[in-house]
Amino acid sequence: MLSNYNYLPHTQEDRAQMLKEIGLPNQEDLFSNIPKDLKECFSLFLPKAYCELELQSRMLELAKKNIWNGDYISFLGAGCYDHYIPSIVENIASKVEFLTAYTPYQPEISQGTLQAIYEFQSMICSLTGMDVANASMYDGATATAEAVLMACRITKRTKAIIARTLNPETQDVIKTYLNGPEIDIDVSPMNDEGITDTNKLKELITKEVACVVIQMPNFLGNIEDVKKIEAIAHENGSLFVVSMNPISVGILKTPGQYGADIVIGDGQPLGCNMMYGGPAFGFMACTNKFMRQLPGRIAGATLDKNGNTAYTLTLQTREQHIRREKATSNICSNQALCALTSCVYMSAIGPKGLKELANISFQRAHHLATKINNIPGFSILTENFFNEFIMILPKELSEETFNNKMLELKIIPGINVSSYFEELPRSILVSITEKNKLVDLYLFISALKDISKSLGLG
Repeated sequence: MLSNYNYLPHTQEDRAQMLKEIGLPNQEDLFSNIPKDLKECFSLFLPKAYCELELQSRMLELAKKNIWNGDYISFLGAGCYDHYIPSIVENIASKVEFLTAYTPYQPEISQGTLQAIYEFQSMICSLTGMDVANASMYDGATATAEAVLMACRITKRTKAIIARTLNPETQDVIKTYLNGPEIDIDVSPMNDEGITDTNKLKELITKEVACVVIQMPNFLGNIEDVKKIEAIAHENGSLFVVSMNPISVGILKTPGQYGADIVIGDGQPLGCNMMYGGPAFGFMACTNKFMRQLPGRIAGATLDKNGNTAYTLTLQTREQHIRREKATSNICSNQALCALTSCVYMSAIGPKGLKELANISFQRAHHLATKINNIPGFSILTENFFNEFIMILPKELSEETFNNKMLELKIIPGINVSSYFEELPRSILVSITEKNKLVDLYLFISALKDISKSLGLG
């Protein structure tokens, strides 16, 4: 009888004893106050129970229906990237000491976890060029929203400008976050080259604007004119908030070098697998001047009474730690294990490795873009990009038809962006990482040439 309940924490005897204690004859009576028609409406229609072997077979059968980058050549990006992850990363991050650890609530407990957080913060400061970083965030989108709230607290203003070229899903998260505190949002348009139109930004910004938020490189892969945007923001007393791709600083300047006040981003490229889009983690850093307004918590290093290095939570501003009205955030998860994984990853590849993989991604992306520009009917929006770019399809070809043709060749060509940007009809966001081999690029080019010929263009 018990073999039917391998996956349940309580035996039949446990349940019977609990029901007896509360004076009920059976489990159905426990839910008798729920209307019958409501229970029938939400029936799960579960299949019969499987044994472990049957369950494994069923899950593998379902998994085979997925298209994944192990069987297909993938050019997916848009914030979730297929980077090489050294085997040592998973090996260390999956150790039980780390796997079961969580950011501690008590300031000095879990010295090993606190040291890992401290090292993580130090690495994020190096990547961003900022003075201080917190112990990570839930994800890049919510970190960006938290940065806007932080800027509003600092400036005591109730308006924000976000770039049109910011990830559209991040824009949605920001709007949701800012609806409650009634903070107004303006969206700064982009120009024909897919970057923020600085002239339009100048027209939008006023003394009521708390911050200007951009993405670098932006959602379309393009490199923004950060110096102009920084000057416009600071001339009006607004903070300059930058959402960055952490890999890009392998060859691009850090946000700290071009005057950012708050830097955020999604840490998925730093050693986290794509995993169907999550989980990953968010990171946040700022200048010393604004440290006390950082949401979340910060681990610091000090000395104990014997003169030995010790670690402690030096700033705890969540509502779980202090009174709600004093809290700078109510974030409940900082995805500590994913952040720790990134710490191992950054330690493994080091500064030299980061530069190398960023350069490979950059060089191969530009090589592919140049080849595409020479195929009749196909073109790219601009050459001003890091490792992903907008490919414009022939007017005779819809995105759906194009994607289906490429999938038949076991190529995932990228993301359809026209659903987000009506200004870019028939456009695909193509992303390249160091894992895209040269042969992958040539197969992509060959497929485009065949499509061009089939349309009578080449």
